[in-house]
Amino acid sequence: MLKRKQDPVSEASDNDYDEEQEAPLKPAPSFNGALKKYTFTSSTPSPSRALFASARATKPITPSSRKPAPSPRKRTIPPTTAPAPASPNSKPKKKRPKHPGYAPPQKYAHLSGIPDVLSTNLICVFVGTNPGLKTAATGHAYSAPSNLFWKLLHRSGLTPDQKRPATDDLKLPELYSFGNTNLVSRPTKDQAELSLQEMDASVPVLEGKVRRWKPEAVCIVGKGIWERIYKVKAGKRLKDFVFGWQEGWRFGGVEGEWEGARVFVAVSTSGLVAGYSTERKLEIMTELAEWVNQRRRERGETAPRGLSDEVVEKAAREREEEYRSKVVEWETWIKVEKLEEEGVGEEELEKEGVEIVKGEDLEKEGDEE
Repeated sequence: MLKRKQDPVSEASDNDYDEEQEAPLKPAPSFNGALKKYTFTSSTPSPSRALFASARATKPITPSSRKPAPSPRKRTIPPTTAPAPASPNSKPKKKRPKHPGYAPPQKYAHLSGIPDVLSTNLICVFVGTNPGLKTAATGHAYSAPSNLFWKLLHRSGLTPDQKRPATDDLKLPELYSFGNTNLVSRPTKDQAELSLQEMDASVPVLEGKVRRWKPEAVCIVGKGIWERIYKVKAGKRLKDFVFGWQEGWRFGGVEGEWEGARVFVAVSTSGLVAGYSTERKLEIMTELAEWVNQRRRERGETAPRGLSDEVVEKAAREREEEYRSKVVEWETWIKVEKLEEEGVGEEELEKEGVEIVKGEDLEKEGDEE
């Protein structure tokens, strides 16, 4: 019986079939796995891929190299740095002592004021706040070494011939047709030791002086002075202020008799006022000097006026004597008032050498004035 020869193909197929039956089942390919069948692969990698691969190989990304993003709800606060240690050579800053404020008249009762320097036919009268301690001690206006008044008068051209010493203050009318006075007569260390009420009450007194002597202009040496004058005269606070001529203002005028003095406001020349440079103060004072020199030409005057030394010295001496007599009267009045408060009678006052002025005598003196 002839045997049928097996087909090698069918044998192989059978063997494959048997192996497939015995091998475990493979899972179905995923979507990404199916896509990999169509991915193009090259036998030679591109330069960019090689560079990227080498960079990844040389600097692997580790979890610690990546900084976690801050939470949007939390605010990141930068770390505070400790202050740099002070240099061993640096000096500690000195704390400025607090200003004590208002000082009553008794505090500087041992000091008197200074004479008013006033006369007729003046071009300009300078108005300060009140005498400082140095000024009161010497008896001459703007005597403090740090005060720039006399220096600015010369540099601006108001006293073009020379920088005058403070001892020439009583000669100003005869030399330059200038005058000088203060808003408040009593001396203090600075303006802060005066009360606003005291300054306001002094405005009518100042206006009375200007009305009596009728200068062409007044130069207010300090914005603080003009603020008090403006408040009393206008009834409101000063706003939109500019140094220089205060247009539309006349001070001390009498309706139908005299229109009043023009008003110029300069920066305070005190050394305590450091908010403005010397050049700025000079610039403002020069504006006044230009007007003054124009008025000198129109009046036919020179600076100085050219009066003899004898005339100048005599006028200064008379002002000094007049003021000293008033100081004596003032000191006597204070002494009487103090003794009366202590209950001292008229007989005891006479023993103290105090001259008592009767009421009828005061009326007679008033009639003579």
